[in-house]
Amino acid sequence: MAETRIVLTHCTLIDPTDIATYTRRDGFAALTKARTLGPDGVIAQINASGLRGRGGAGFPCAAKWALARASSRTETSSRTETYLICNADEGEVGTFKDRYILEHDPFSLIEGIAIAAYAIGAKKAYIYLRGEYHYLHDRLRTAIDQATTHDFLPGLAITIQEGAGAYICGEESALMNSIEGKRGEARFRPPFPPTHGLFGKPTVINNVETLMNIPSIIARGPAWFAAIGTPESTGTKVFSVAGDVERPGVYELPMGTPLTHLLELAGARDIKLVQVGGAGGRILPAALINTPLSFETVLGSGGITVCNATRDVIDVVYRCVEFLHEESCGLCTPCREGTEVMMEIMTRLTRGDGVPEDLTTLADLARTMMDASLCGLGQAAPIPVLDTLTHFRHDYETRIAQSVYLRALR
Repeated sequence: MAETRIVLTHCTLIDPTDIATYTRRDGFAALTKARTLGPDGVIAQINASGLRGRGGAGFPCAAKWALARASSRTETSSRTETYLICNADEGEVGTFKDRYILEHDPFSLIEGIAIAAYAIGAKKAYIYLRGEYHYLHDRLRTAIDQATTHDFLPGLAITIQEGAGAYICGEESALMNSIEGKRGEARFRPPFPPTHGLFGKPTVINNVETLMNIPSIIARGPAWFAAIGTPESTGTKVFSVAGDVERPGVYELPMGTPLTHLLELAGARDIKLVQVGGAGGRILPAALINTPLSFETVLGSGGITVCNATRDVIDVVYRCVEFLHEESCGLCTPCREGTEVMMEIMTRLTRGDGVPEDLTTLADLARTMMDASLCGLGQAAPIPVLDTLTHFRHDYETRIAQSVYLRALR
């Protein structure tokens, strides 16, 4: 059976403050190999591996790299600068896998950044670090400095840019605005980052987990990676599991693994629902926990939150909507006004003041937001509402019926 411990290979096995413990385990050998392949050869290897972005959208990694490399070649001489950004702004609810990776194996991330930067021709890279992860700044800085001292990063400057706690800055265009010193809000697209990104230059943005896959793919070859998972979702996925489980934590499994297997590892019992992918992630009832975890079915960013039978569905959805309403940047009307109305309805439902028409309004509003919102926040905000209206409609109807009955008694 193919080795399935890819991203977490070195976690707990190396000293994250000492590069020698990493190089003794063939650390930076993949970077050396990448330089023999050449930039186009590296991109071809990543393409053959089938690696897709692990941030949630699942865009083919090699396609993004190839477009940025081609854009840097065709732009005028004043626009040839190319940037690489590592998105370490892990603000999704229930997601903490990148924090674990950064804490235990910063060197693999640095090697992945170096290979990606070499492939696209970037001389400048940024690690956009979540503000709440400030305590990891020095660890990352030490890893960068040691890699530079040992001449693993010739011609590449890596800057750590800390966020300020805005959830929206996990969205790639808002993240670029933040680095540029602008307000953190989504940009209109097209153009897309690989052609016009940071400071208007070709830019590749990959999250921590995506870049952590790169050294293993280059070292072992794309066929090895592609043999793990499913044809459309190759490799492994790292999950952070929280909620009503006996063993919350970080787990790495092959893509396509049934959700029930992950829940068994985490010790979930008496399951009512599972939310996959954070506050705007899919909500699955207990009857669907055999669903494979893959891009073809349900995946998201890797955050898994388990709710047992004691949890109230309406309250769970209310908390999701409350968070997304608070974190909306307010730029586009569908998200700004949609989350406001959705919050008002959910507040009344939790308070016992709901009316039957609320369900129709929620469903219509959700579809409008998904179709018309500018970025992923507004597009994903209605998902918990729609999923629970589908799988737990009785909970809504019962709550409203009780409200109508109590009002009639007054």
